[in-house]
Amino acid sequence: MLATSVSHLVKCRKHRDFLALYQLTNITILEFKETLSEENINLKTLRELCFNGIPFEGGIRALCWKILLNYLPFDQTLWESFLKKQREVYSQFLKEMIIQPGIAKANMGFSREDVTMEDHPLNPNPDSRWNNYFKDNEILLQIDKDVRRLYPDMAFFQRPTEYPCQLILDPQNEYETLRRRVEQTTLKAQTVNRNRSGVTNVSSPGKAFHLYPSNEYEVLPNGSEAHWEVVERILFIYAKLNPGIAYVQGMNEIVGPIYYTFATDPNSQWKEHAEADTFFCFTNLMSENRDNFIKSLDDSQCGITYKMESVYSMLKDKDLELFLKLEEQNIKPQYFTFRWLTLLLSQEFLLPDVIRIWDTLFSDQDRFHFLILVCCAMLILIRDNLLAGDFTVNMRSLQDYPISDVHTILTKAKDLRDNS
Repeated sequence: MLATSVSHLVKCRKHRDFLALYQLTNITILEFKETLSEENINLKTLRELCFNGIPFEGGIRALCWKILLNYLPFDQTLWESFLKKQREVYSQFLKEMIIQPGIAKANMGFSREDVTMEDHPLNPNPDSRWNNYFKDNEILLQIDKDVRRLYPDMAFFQRPTEYPCQLILDPQNEYETLRRRVEQTTLKAQTVNRNRSGVTNVSSPGKAFHLYPSNEYEVLPNGSEAHWEVVERILFIYAKLNPGIAYVQGMNEIVGPIYYTFATDPNSQWKEHAEADTFFCFTNLMSENRDNFIKSLDDSQCGITYKMESVYSMLKDKDLELFLKLEEQNIKPQYFTFRWLTLLLSQEFLLPDVIRIWDTLFSDQDRFHFLILVCCAMLILIRDNLLAGDFTVNMRSLQDYPISDVHTILTKAKDLRDNS
């Protein structure tokens, strides 16, 4: 009888806790909706709400990110015209940058000979469109290699998008998919091997495709494209528009969570334009973060070396004993904070947790300073393990961080900020 009563009390308590959480969630959603319904968005109020996490319901998170990443203007009456213009700009980027050389003029009535005489694949001129095409392929192959394996623990990026890019896939035009371009480039660059008897073997075109085994992703029918192909296109356009930085490995890990958030937006009117909106939000974020990817700036005050050392400077101020322990073991910040800082912790946690961390990061007025606070909090939260461990054990903990509760990490980071 007593056991039954205890069990009933536990169930009641769980039920009350669930109801309290449900009511709290509803109150939070209502607060967000009220803030987002204002004609002029109050950024200070929105940041305060977003800092503690943004609801997914109703597309609230996707909308807040667009505002926090300086994409949408605060004046809501401008959104419709602004978005129409931006999406048209992105379509123009696609038309100008994903097209084979020679096609445009051929479509204007020039004969094939006229086009070929003016510009051809063996043209030594550095301004040749063919020369640029081949250089672009080198970047594209690196992007392709990275995006095909984006978040391999979840199927989303391998699945077909509901909104494939009709401009690219329309059989009536002359544009090609980047996937097809990669496959053609791979087939042309056939692997040549020499066996022990000196006979040269050229791999068959079919074998060249095993660079990307078919069991790694589903081959989609014509007219469809996977989400990873959309991410690939975003990165390729970014690389073309930013030749000074182009593409650096790891950028795919920054695009991934933004695109996932926009492409899973419950609001289909926003979801349909996830590609263009992701491109501009990613570009804005990279304008703040790009110095971390430029090697020549590594040792400057805006470079990644300075930021990595800032984590240890903060740790020295907050926990001298732990700082001295890491110094004693010669565990340098670049051994683990390089990835933490450049990729905004996107490889340290599962995607839902990364998105939760980014809610707070994006909402902070000085987001990259708060990222350093988060890194410092991560170290302090495992201080007992680090103080007890040797070099090998500690390096394993730092490169495969053991705490998965990001709420605890963010709370600790906020405490460090408030007590400074």
